[in-house]
Amino acid sequence: MFIGKGDKMGLFDKFKKIITKEEKQEIELYDKALDKTRNEFVSKLNILSKKNRKVDDSYFEELEEILIMADIGVNTVMDFIDRLKKRCKKDNIIDAYDLREVIVDEMFIIYVNNEIMVNKINYNQNGPTVILFVGVNGVGKTTTIGKLAYKLKNEGKKVLLIAGDTFRAGAIEQLEIWASKTASDIVSSINKDPSSVIYDGLTKAKDENYDVVLIDTAGRLQNKVNLMNELDKINKVIGKVIPNAPHEVLLVIDATTGQNGISQAKNFKDVTEITGIVLTKLDGTAKGGIVLGIKESIGIPVKYVGLGEQKEDLKVFDIEKYIYGLFKDMVR
Repeated sequence: MFIGKGDKMGLFDKFKKIITKEEKQEIELYDKALDKTRNEFVSKLNILSKKNRKVDDSYFEELEEILIMADIGVNTVMDFIDRLKKRCKKDNIIDAYDLREVIVDEMFIIYVNNEIMVNKINYNQNGPTVILFVGVNGVGKTTTIGKLAYKLKNEGKKVLLIAGDTFRAGAIEQLEIWASKTASDIVSSINKDPSSVIYDGLTKAKDENYDVVLIDTAGRLQNKVNLMNELDKINKVIGKVIPNAPHEVLLVIDATTGQNGISQAKNFKDVTEITGIVLTKLDGTAKGGIVLGIKESIGIPVKYVGLGEQKEDLKVFDIEKYIYGLFKDMVR
């Protein structure tokens, strides 16, 4: 459940009263994954608040630079600074120490933006749910598919993997390894084009009553025309076998690439409908602000985050746990 504007401290109070062991473990994962970002980002905010006790133009200029360096994105930062200035004027905030809580509040608000944030998978009620994965090479698409398969299998679902990346050497083998690790079935072929393999896989999924189908695709970001044609062909094949599919198109982005990841998101959004973002390697970057930057730049929610290398470390994204992990050293 999301906190609302004016309930800013409720988030931190809530996490001090953790009830379930599972929730505590997940919060600790976010905490650990955001350690690099927090050390780089929040430590600078604390230094700024001590150095500039008065909230003035000089304070906002330095704050703007800190936020941009965290890869939140220039447009997002400018909007954020404007919101802070209005809050300061409205609430008569002149002490930088008092502003820290408002920063946390506005960070949350800028992500939610008065929307009902949907981070759940849109499951098909009549037949297999088809999830198509897209993204450039090296971002961790195949690994993400394997981790999601593991998660879904643990939830009792019958899962089928389709090796639609027939171009990259080793891609099929990598997905076959994940199929074995997760006890999932797989459809693959080295002699067919992606659309043919996907057609065969979806036919099997339909005939044999699979719950979820996870489709890997080639990670080539060529010119937009070629990419558009390729994804358009794949989408048509999917829709022909299972009407109204794919039910999700998840764009996988490596969080360590920062602003380049946001550029990838914009490029893919131009050529196909993206329903959600998967951010991998959030634990390996000091630029965890990309979560906020992506949402503000392209308006697509982050649905999953990679918080570690283990197969259990792909988690449904939770904005509250993210904000807590990012700012816990700042507001106590």
